Amino acid sequence: MQKLIETLKSFGIEIPADRQADVKKALSEHYKNTAEHNKAISKLETDRDAWQKRAEDAEETLKGFEGVDPAQVQSELDTWKKKAEDAERDRDAKLYERDFADALKTELESVKFTSEAAKKSVMADIKEAGLKLKDGKILGLNDLISQMKEKDASAFVDEKQEQLEAGRAKPFTGLLKGAAQPTTSEKWKAMSLDERMKLKASDPATYERMRKGE
Repeated sequence: MQKLIETLKSFGIEIPADRQADVKKALSEHYKNTAEHNKAISKLETDRDAWQKRAEDAEETLKGFEGVDPAQVQSELDTWKKKAEDAERDRDAKLYERDFADALKTELESVKFTSEAAKKSVMADIKEAGLKLKDGKILGLNDLISQMKEKDASAFVDEKQEQLEAGRAKPFTGLLKGAAQPTTSEKWKAMSLDERMKLKASDPATYERMRKGE
């Protein structure tokens, strides 16, 4: 604006010093110098070019949809959405099935079966029972196994009977590991201290009987 005041002065129009500030303010509100004008024009041209580019891109995009049925597009979108949902459900189902199988294997480690075939049959029945897996545990599994034992006891080892049979076989096991079981006082008297200790470990009842009969 200073140049404008100087230009006016060259034409014989001199602005008093105390009024120059007011004149500059008034002129700045209504006039712009060449640099400011060019800057404003440049910004307008940049904005114009940007909007023109957007319009051209939009036009090219719209051309790609010429002859396309919107209903068909929506139908295809719905089909792909359903495929994605089905794939996700299938993945979740397989992960659940794997986790259930792992949990079932762990739970059945403490259960004794009469055969491998019996175990596979019980596992198949458990899977078909529809029990739910939660926090790594199969809900209601113990109750179901108890019911299966009552319904088909032949598939499971009778642990009480197994213990009884193990107790009966114990003396015979001792005979294999230690000295022969004495049946007469003569045999008892002929046994060494080491043989008597082995007999005591393998067959305490016979040991006490023979000891008391000395």
